[in-house]
Amino acid sequence: MFLRSSTSVVYAAIAGNFAIAVTKFGAAALSGSAAMLSEGVHSLVDTGNGLLMLHGIRRSRKPPDAAHPFGSGKELYFWTLIVAILVFAIGGGISIYGGIASMLHPEPLRNPVWNYGVLGVATLFEGITWTIAHREFRKVKGRLGYWQAMQTSKDPTTMTVLVEDTAAMLGVAIAFVGIFLAHAFDMPALDGAAAILIGVILATVGSLLAYKCKGLLIGEGVEPETLASIRAIAECDPAVARLARALTMHFGPQEVLLTMEIQFQSDLSAGEVAGAIERLDHAIRSRHPEVRLIFLESQSIAMLTRKGAGAGVASDRDWRSSGSSTTGS
Repeated sequence: MFLRSSTSVVYAAIAGNFAIAVTKFGAAALSGSAAMLSEGVHSLVDTGNGLLMLHGIRRSRKPPDAAHPFGSGKELYFWTLIVAILVFAIGGGISIYGGIASMLHPEPLRNPVWNYGVLGVATLFEGITWTIAHREFRKVKGRLGYWQAMQTSKDPTTMTVLVEDTAAMLGVAIAFVGIFLAHAFDMPALDGAAAILIGVILATVGSLLAYKCKGLLIGEGVEPETLASIRAIAECDPAVARLARALTMHFGPQEVLLTMEIQFQSDLSAGEVAGAIERLDHAIRSRHPEVRLIFLESQSIAMLTRKGAGAGVASDRDWRSSGSSTTGS
């Protein structure tokens, strides 16, 4: 459900950014403003980024196959990382380069009134897309603060659109101030300085997004509260003597792999162990539907005692649960 709402946010961002990019480039051509050109590049990059995120969302929905047995959920994280690199390199780099060139070779602005009109339209479009992204992000952040929610979020699409649109709103304000001061004081270099500042903001945003995507790509687990809930479910089952270990990894925003090493009571039969595993599977999935794959390694206390006494090694029994079924191997 969240991915569907994320897709609507991305579509809104693509439409808004493309319309804004066209008007900004037109104003930059008419006025010669480096800040407006930087803003045009910014909006064009954001349009391309939206298309890349849509591609990532579609790719991440591919079902598991022989080459990718856990699915393609991490495709979303990979393409969001590419978006972060583009924001940093193209958005930030070109804006900074254009601003430096404008300061070294300043030229008087032509027809600055076009810039003000376009910036007003850009503010309207950016405000609409920002409002849509902000509304969707608030649905999932709950009582968390914005920074904490961004740190813990496992779905980078809405977060990326919100951060990009926030940077765009700041960029529009900076471009307005730079163009106004350059025209009012007849100092074209101030327009270039505004372009450099816009580039710095974009480079910072790109760096933050890349850092977040890096953690998701290398394998982030669930939040401590979720893991504690899973452990509590397992430890409350009467057949469980001890939960030795529980490990998780996100393969997508709503796709979690869970592995657990459980020590069962020594007097349980194989059938009772199987029944306990089915109970655990149902209880965990009911509380945490994002857990799609569950792997259990079961051991009895008697087995562990014999191992410790050197009386031979008893084979562990691995259980894997996928979907609604539980099978032993």
